[in-house]
Amino acid sequence: MQMVPVKELKDAARISRLCHESGEPVHVTKNGYADMVIMSAEVYEAMESQARVGRTVALVQEGIDAVSRGDCRDAFEAVASLRGKYGL
Repeated sequence: MQMVPVKELKDAARISRLCHESGEPVHVTKNGYADMVIMSAEVYEAMESQARVGRTVALVQEGIDAVSRGDCRDAFEAVASLRGKYGL
């Protein structure tokens, strides 16, 4: 893990190089404590993509679990029920 004090942000070109070369987020400290995290656009996009995949997997698993519990109805049954309920 890369860590730099906030005063080093004055040398933005060096921090940018550090972000790109390390391929990971750079943690910025202020008075010795974690304050910010800076990362390259590539690392950010990869993290976002991974998070999207994780959310998609969770939603698919939620659907599988609902089917396993019997909490789902056939689409044709659901539409027929709605038509009956609302007189369509």
